[in-house]
Parts: sequence; structure tokens; C-alpha cells
Amino acid sequence: MIKLNSIKSLGLISVLALSVSCSDANSEIKPALVIVSESLVIAPNMLKVGEGFKDPLGYYEAEPRFSWEISTKAKANRQTAYQIQVASSESALVESPDLWNSDKVLSSETSWVNYGGIPLKSRQKVFWKVRFWDENDQVSNWSRINTFELGLLKNADWKSQWIGHPDTALKAIPSKETVATPQYLRKTFQVSADIKQARLYITAKGLFKPFINGLQVSEKDVMTPGWTPYQKRIETLTYDLTEKLTQGENTLAASLAGGWYSGRVADLKEQDHVLPPRLLAQLEITYENGQVDIITTDNNWKTTQEGPIRFASNYDGERYEQGYEMPGWTSNSFNDHNWANAIAEPLDENVKLRPKRHEPIRFIEELAIESIVSQKGDVVILDFGQNMVGVPRINIPVIAGQEVRIRFAEALHKGAFYTDNYRSALSTDYYLPNQTGNIEYQPTFTYHGYRYIEIKGFDPSKIATKDWATALIQHSDIKLYGNFTSSHTKLNQLSENIVWGLRSNFYDIPLDCPQRDERLGWTGDANVFVTPSMYMADVYGFWSAWLESVREDQKEDGMIPVYVPFVEWINWASSGWGDAATIIPWELYMVTGDKTILVDNYDMMKGWVNYHTSHSTKHISNMKTFGDWLQPYPDASSLDDGEGGAHGDTDYSLISTAFYARSVELTIKSAKVLNKTDDVKKLSALHKKIVTAYREHFFDEQLLPKKGMTTQTSYLLGLEFGLFKPEEKGLALEKLIELLHKADNHLRTGFLGTPLLISVLKTADRSDLIYDLLFKETYPSWFYSINNGATTTWERWNSYTIDEGFNPQGMNSLNHYAYGTVSRWFYEGILGINPLTAGFKHIRIEPQFSDKLSQAKGGYITPQGEVTIDWTIVAGQLTMSVNVPKNTTADILLPKVNAKSMTLNGNKLAVNGLKSLQPGTYVIAGSISL
Repeated sequence: MIKLNSIKSLGLISVLALSVSCSDANSEIKPALVIVSESLVIAPNMLKVGEGFKDPLGYYEAEPRFSWEISTKAKANRQTAYQIQVASSESALVESPDLWNSDKVLSSETSWVNYGGIPLKSRQKVFWKVRFWDENDQVSNWSRINTFELGLLKNADWKSQWIGHPDTALKAIPSKETVATPQYLRKTFQVSADIKQARLYITAKGLFKPFINGLQVSEKDVMTPGWTPYQKRIETLTYDLTEKLTQGENTLAASLAGGWYSGRVADLKEQDHVLPPRLLAQLEITYENGQVDIITTDNNWKTTQEGPIRFASNYDGERYEQGYEMPGWTSNSFNDHNWANAIAEPLDENVKLRPKRHEPIRFIEELAIESIVSQKGDVVILDFGQNMVGVPRINIPVIAGQEVRIRFAEALHKGAFYTDNYRSALSTDYYLPNQTGNIEYQPTFTYHGYRYIEIKGFDPSKIATKDWATALIQHSDIKLYGNFTSSHTKLNQLSENIVWGLRSNFYDIPLDCPQRDERLGWTGDANVFVTPSMYMADVYGFWSAWLESVREDQKEDGMIPVYVPFVEWINWASSGWGDAATIIPWELYMVTGDKTILVDNYDMMKGWVNYHTSHSTKHISNMKTFGDWLQPYPDASSLDDGEGGAHGDTDYSLISTAFYARSVELTIKSAKVLNKTDDVKKLSALHKKIVTAYREHFFDEQLLPKKGMTTQTSYLLGLEFGLFKPEEKGLALEKLIELLHKADNHLRTGFLGTPLLISVLKTADRSDLIYDLLFKETYPSWFYSINNGATTTWERWNSYTIDEGFNPQGMNSLNHYAYGTVSRWFYEGILGINPLTAGFKHIRIEPQFSDKLSQAKGGYITPQGEVTIDWTIVAGQLTMSVNVPKNTTADILLPKVNAKSMTLNGNKLAVNGLKSLQPGTYVIAGSISL
């Protein structure tokens, strides 16, 4: 029955039959019911669960969060209430939701709404829809029905065992060569009836490539399942095989390699190829008659190591021998009688098997050769014109028995092919043909960071052509926004370079670099790049998934490793790096407004603060630190730090104490959001003591350092983290600006100081200095790299020059994203988009204009929708278009625009006419003074 207040809220005039139910506003109208709608608002759209998943298969969250947007086509501007219905089937959702009906909830929230219904379970397919009430209490149509299907949520759901080749059993004491040789596994099974549904749940200790009936299960997925702390958690993937099975005989197969699971870190080769890879798969077939068959990995599978991939390594490349090819090995007709039976090993209850939390690495794009640099005999160098990550697809003429070698480089060194900056990572692929003619080859179980490739060993009688190779770009499958452009060519190139750096290093985890013998989830790099990356791409799921790994790798005493997942190498914590435990959750909360990110990580934040405390004396930290890493022009006294001044000149204890205060501050802010009042009291008292100690210990009355050197970063830390007294901020800023002027308005900051430089100057209303720094052409500057051919962001400010090649100091990755943190200025400064409340429900739009730019355009996709800015200045006249998304308000501040000349949508601007603007598009014009 319909309640009277429901009729009123629906805005309906109705004639009702007593037996008619109206739980669904879109349901078929029965003859006994006549409804005349006064006004139904357009349905919400962009429905998502979790961190932004749309109709996911193999979803990870048993208690999902729901999000949606008000359609841009709707007349409604705001939501005042919502209703979510969730059911176990589409018919139940239409007739009577059996899992959850929120009823009408008075709320403006359109994101991260927590599920409140019957507990969900593994494999369950869930149907849901939502509607909302607008500012006039008019209800919308129901959204279209969305779905999500859960993966296997707990270890008990698995009936399978880990399997592998018997020669790799640890009790057999396998050689490193044996462990490094990929395995091939297959199982033939029968399908006995009409199939309703088939799901493949699969993962590996290592990397897997699955096949069904001779076809790849997924042509785009690579390097699966990805990298987590394998001793704690391994992610699983789910694939729909419903349409890929046939009645009768079928074959499930997979190739398997070591990947991150058995790979080394840096040049610690004794760690390489020690742990044998293992496969875990479970194919569940549900028939139309209700019967279920489960195909598990067990010792009935057949396996061999006599396949064509003879060696595979993330760092060192892949070796492929054509003579070992096994035509049809993934199909039903293949004869595997001479293959061994797999060995089977039980699951470890201490290692969680959980659905993957973000999209896997995939083939995303192809790039053609830009130029053929040189060919000498059987050696050719090819240039793709873009530094990137992935593998090439090679299509070349070969001679039987003549080995082909493929090497990779980021840049040429004085015209020569150069791989020294890869350090101990060999990053070389080999192909041994057994037939003369053309071959096509692309590596399966490795990846490379490169712009150039060198191919040696092809048929030297042939002349190279541009179809000899295609670059297959790989990275985690994230949606890129590509949403900033300007009137300045080099600024646009910088923006593009930063996006390419993001693409290259978002490789299942946030890598520091993708080419040399690190490729690790360095926490310091992640700290500075998390927010700009959120502006440039849909990466919330990526970051929140990695934070789970950070939590898992946190030690009992609260220590956070300097890279995650942690592998034995560097066993100490660093301030400015481990503070990822507090900085990243808070930054993600401010951008998304999702309290879940704080709930999930709050204990980790407190643990890290406690670790800071345990490494301090009288509130002054003595924690180790990498310092202001790779600060340019280190003082001569810093050159003996063991790494040639790489740690910078700023006092280490000052840095550590500043980040100690920062982590406490952010934990206080998080505690306030989560209503943890006791923690707020205790931490606030601690924070006050740290700030007092910092000021007294490190600076005299004139704000000159009592110890260590005077650096830009020493003032930046105090200003950004609020460690100077309010009355001292002006003096601190003066001293910072003096140092900038002394350096001819060039930065002297490394990984930690650089992001603060932009923020501090913006807060101080010195955007003129930011533009000056940003547009410098000489070292150290962002444009310096562009002037020297950069297509990504570099690790050092001077990693490379066209004339001299690579910097002889080392640490010369040409694909690091850390200095790409400047892109935050593009969005918060040049475009002026800033959140006044977490999640951008209320926005301040304050573009920073300059005579160095005549136009800028871009936006950010907030949880409510996209906010866009497009401004142009011609002959002293500003024209600016602003789009404020639905369910959002905006304040626009334009202090350089003459208020008397300003118009809004062609009309003279009223007093306070740019405050609390409602959703819509606005055109602002007026005279501007720069």
C-alpha cells in the first residue's frame, strides 16, 4: 500500500485500486491505477560502487558504498533526499527489494552512501537503483538498474590448491634457472548441459596468463594479478566464461612466471628466482538445470616447463625460443601425455585471498615508430618519440639459429644507445628463431620503461621499416582526464609529460620509476603526487588499494617502510616517506569526501604517530630521513653524505620534526572527522609541544637556523606546516623570498620541498613568483627538461642534456613522477579550483592570472560532477566560463578584475554576485589589471 505522505512526496494525483503496490515509479501501470505526474525529475546517472566501479564483476566490498550524480540534463540543482533499493534479482528489485530499501533519507549526499541491508556473500550478484528528491521536494525517476557481482571474499570459498611443476618443488631444491623458467599448465574437462553462468576465479603466486579453448581469457590484461604483500594478501581476478565454454570437451590452461613474487629488489640477485611460482584457479559452472560443476586446480592438471618462454624477469627481460613452441597447447586436441602431473599445495590461512581492488594492468594504447635512428648491418635503433612503459610487438625478418636481441633505452647518450641508467636491470629480450622468415613476437612476462629500442640479429640483408615494431603501452587501467591546456606551448608539454609519468608509474602500485632496478612503491614519491594524480585521472581505487598494502606492511611498532610492498633491502623508516600513512589518507579524504578512507587508515595513522614519538627526544625527532632528496646545487659540506649530496642541505632533524608535527596535525583532523574526541585532546596537546620545541630548537629570534644550513625547504616546512608563530610568518616568508631572489628566482628544492614551494607562495599571494619559477628555462626548472627533449618528468632536475647526455652523478631516471607535483598548481592555481569542504561540495574558484598566459582551460571531475574553467585575456579584457556541477555551490574570487566592469552572463554584476553560485554555467567578463 502507498502511504499518504509518499503520495505527497511523489507529487502525484492518483486514483488507486486498494490492491495495487507502487514500490517502483517506473513499473508498468496496471489498468486499475491511473497516475498523472505533476513533475518527475530526470533520473540520476553515473551510478558507481566503492571507489568508482561501474557494474563490476568480482567486486571486493561486502558492504558496498553507493554513489551517483544528478544528471546535467535535469532542471534540479540540488538533492535533498534519496532512496536506494537493492535486490538479489532484477525482478525482485522491481517488485519488492529483498536486500535493502533505504526508504526516503533526508540527505544531500550523493557519494559514498553505505549499504545498510542484509549481509552480502561471495559470488552474489546484486541489483540496485536510486532516486532522489530535489530542492522543491520533487522526486526523480528511478535510475537505470545497475549491478555488481562479488568475487570470492574469503579463503573458505576456495576448493582449489596451489599447483606448479614438480621440478619447482622446494623440497627438490630447484635451481634458480628452474624457478625462472615459466611453467605451462592445462586441464581438460567436460561440460554436460546448457550453461547458465560460468565464472573463473584465478590468481597466482607470480604472474599468470589464462586461456580457454585455445583463446586468451583476456587479450588486454597483463602482469596479473599484480603486486601486494604476498605473505599477507594475494589478489584474485574474476572472469566471465559463460560464452566461451561449449558442451562437451573444454580446456582451461595458463602460463605462469615469477614476476614480483620471486623477483629481486635493486641488485640483490641472491633474492632472485628463489620462490617457485604457483597457480590457483577455480572455474564454477552453473547449468540451467541448477547443477554446479567446479573445476579446481589440483594434481590432476598437467604441466611442463618445455615451452617457448625459457626465462622471464621483471628487471631482466624475457627469452623466447621458437623451437620450443607447442602449437595448440591451450586447445582440446593437444596431446599432453608426456607432460608431468602438477604438484598441489594447500592454501595458507595466514595469507588472505581477496578480490582485486582496482583495475589490472592492461594494454592501453599502441604507438608506431616515429623514426629509424640508424641501421648498421644487423643492428637497428628505433625511436617511438615518447618515453613510456610496456613491451614492443616485433615483426622482423630473421635467420634460423641467429639470436635476436632487443634492448631498451630512455634516451641516446651523445647519439649512442645507452642503458647504464638502468643499473643492474638488464631489460633485454631475446628471441631464438628455428626458421628463416618473418616472425612476430611480444613479451608476456616482463615490462620495460623506454623510448628507444635496439634490435640486433635480424636478417642483415633487409632494410628496416617503420612496421618492424609497435609499442604496446601498459599501465593500470585508469581513466585519464587529460583536462588542462593553455596558451603556452611548453606549459602544455609539461602537462603532457606529467600525465605520461603518471601512466608509466601507475603500474599496479605507484612505482618510483619503471625502468631500472628499483620499480618500487616509494612512499615519499607517493606523498607528493597523490592529489595532483587525482586531478588528472580516476585513481581513487588505485590509491585506496595500495593503502591496504601499506597497512599490511606496517610493523607492530608503527614503522612504515620506505617502499610498499616491502621486500628486504632498506630496513629503516624515513620521515617524509613513512608520513604517507597520514598524508595520503587525509589528501584522499579532502578530494573525495569519503570518510571510509579515514576509517580504514586511522589506526595506521595513530601507529605512525606513535613510531614518530618513539624516535624523538623532548619532541625533537631523531628519525632517519632521505632528506630533501636530490635538491639541486648541494653545498660542498653535503657532498660527503655517501650519495654525493643527494639528501640535500636541509637539517635532517628539522625535516623529521616538521613531518612529525604534520602527521600529528593530520591525525587530529582525521580524529575530528571521525568524532574521536579523546584522541583529539591527547594529540592536540602533543602537537602544541612539538610546535613549541621545533621553533625553539631550530631557529633563533631572527628566524635564522641554529643548526644546519639556511635553505628554501627549511622555511617552506615551517610555513606550510604552521610551525612558526603567527606573527613570524611574514618574516619567514621574507627570508624564503630572499633565498629565491639569491637564486635568481630558481628553486633549490628536492622531493620534499618542491610541492611546498608552490603551496606556500600561493597562500602568501605571491603567484607572480610561482609563474616566474614555473616558466624558468634554465637549470633547475621544469622547462629545462623540456628544452632537453623530455617527454616525461625526470628524477633529477638535470638528469640529461641533449649535448652532454646523461648526468654522470647517477640517479638518472627519465621517468619519475615526483616533480610532476607541480601539476597541482595547474588545477588549484591557474584554473583556481579549490575545495572549501571535503569532496568539493563547496568550491572556491580563484584563478591566478598572469601576463605570461593569455588562456587556460580545464577542469576536475568531483564526486558531484565536473567543474570546468575556461578563461581568456585579450587586450586587458577577461572572459571566463565556469561550470558549477549539480549539488554543488561555488564562490568565485577575481581580485584583479575591475568589479565595476564585471558582468555575469551579460548582466551587470550585483553585490556579492559571485558568492554561493548555484549549479550551472556562468560567463564572467570584465577588465583586468596584471
